[in-house]
Amino acid sequence: MAKTREAYISGVGQSEVGVRLTRTPLGLTVDAVKVALAEAGLELSQIDGVSTFPGKSHGYLGFSPIGSDELIEALGIKSKFQFGAMEQPAQLSAIAAAAMAVKEGLARHVICFRTVYEAAAMSRPEEFAPLQHKEVSGGSQWTSPFWALSAACWTAQYANRHMHRYGLTREQLAMIAINGSKNAMLNPNARAITKEELTLDKYMSARLISTPLCLYDCDRFTDCSTVVIVSSGDALDEIACEPIRIAAMAGSCDRFSWDQVEWPAAYETGADLWKRTDYKPKDVDTVQFYDGFAFLPITWLEGLGFCGKGEGGQFIEGGTRIARGGELPLNTGGGQLGAGRLHGFGFAHEAATQLRKKGGARQIPGDPKVAIASSGGGPLAAALLLARD
Repeated sequence: MAKTREAYISGVGQSEVGVRLTRTPLGLTVDAVKVALAEAGLELSQIDGVSTFPGKSHGYLGFSPIGSDELIEALGIKSKFQFGAMEQPAQLSAIAAAAMAVKEGLARHVICFRTVYEAAAMSRPEEFAPLQHKEVSGGSQWTSPFWALSAACWTAQYANRHMHRYGLTREQLAMIAINGSKNAMLNPNARAITKEELTLDKYMSARLISTPLCLYDCDRFTDCSTVVIVSSGDALDEIACEPIRIAAMAGSCDRFSWDQVEWPAAYETGADLWKRTDYKPKDVDTVQFYDGFAFLPITWLEGLGFCGKGEGGQFIEGGTRIARGGELPLNTGGGQLGAGRLHGFGFAHEAATQLRKKGGARQIPGDPKVAIASSGGGPLAAALLLARD
């Protein structure tokens, strides 16, 4: 029975997923909103909140071309709650903020969205000028002077440390990318990203990007919008779909000026998540872990206690445990490595899809009731525990 002071995921939606699309970012966002509204059985007039990460990025429109105010304006939403900022733990914090808003009665149905347009923007620099700075500031002041222009550079340092201290191998690491590829082949929305299944031989022979990360350890710039509607427990009589309760939320943000930080933020966030629920790791049926780089799901597996610290490589060895039919199906839609860089929101979308048994050919077996979705890596992390109860 629904609890009135709880927050639930109602509708979820996704636009076309592609590379160098010509449909506008706002058009993609509206497409995803329509899909989510249709699943929820809601009318636009019932929406009274909008939440996004990170808001419109004027200096880098490909990264985040649409803000909450633009969607409110375009759709004529009468919003009582509006949120969008970069200064939050990680992408799924936008959904957590919406959950807190509906729990406090600030809104009843909140559209949460993340729109990315990085592939299209790179192909049309005359419309989306590349990011240029004469000075470095913010988080980049701790990385750019050392030529760590990509997050691959500092993620690789974490991965190298794991290899040196705990014996993680590239063959083990490959299982994340190979698993994502297998699942993406069953996901219709991933056709523009993954067209053939990745093999271990192909993985091992790929060029290195930042040791030990190779080409297939890195997600791919993508154009897409993903929407998750968060609804109040006292408004569930207004929705037509099966509600998915947001049973727990956690997030943390460490300093960007790290100097060989002992553990990424996923470890602290993982421990905090279990403090806020009666569920335990053994209750989880599937996990959708942020994989902007293949090493990051290992930090979440360890941080959330599915295995001990340093044991992630052994846990995923051979790929059977994390396969769709394994004991802990991981990134069943392909993740970002297999289905495109949807920048975090794709994991909440896939978790709700699996719990509702709408995964089609990629649906995990049995009767899944509990899932975890996560986002972020390094100093940023956020996680949601979702339950069909």
